[in-house]
Amino acid sequence: MAEKAQYEELIRQFSAFGAVKREMGRLLPVDCPGGSAAVLTLLGRHGDMRMSKLAELLAVDMSVTSRHVAHVAERGWIERSPDPADKRSRILRLTPAGQGRLDEIADRTSQMLAHRLSDWSDDEVGQLTRLMARLRASFDDCRAPAARPPAPSGDEQSTRTPAITT
Repeated sequence: MAEKAQYEELIRQFSAFGAVKREMGRLLPVDCPGGSAAVLTLLGRHGDMRMSKLAELLAVDMSVTSRHVAHVAERGWIERSPDPADKRSRILRLTPAGQGRLDEIADRTSQMLAHRLSDWSDDEVGQLTRLMARLRASFDDCRAPAARPPAPSGDEQSTRTPAITT
């Protein structure tokens, strides 16, 4: 197991990673905020799905998912059709216009990463990808309450609160 100092440095790196996320967010087209891009990305990766599955993959409440879906549907990037198995549900499907928008976002993001990581080897980029996937898997379902570690004893408690920017 890593030492406490390594975890503290990891917390600092998570906080600093907010700058990377903000720069990636600035690449998005004005009419396609992050939540909309996430909807398009998930439909592009996983194919047609119910709104409940999308909410699960986004790890957000159904009300938040509904707002994102409404935004992309209004722009013609997805269509909502009745679910043949349950007429009360809707199946979400990427449209050709939505695929075009998704391709544009992927191109912009890939170009930015290629530029920013131009001094990284292919192996280093692959290693980062594998480690980020492993980190994400370690957290599994972010909506489930995590088991809390035991509270530190009085002399181990810190008055610092690490800032984690998302």
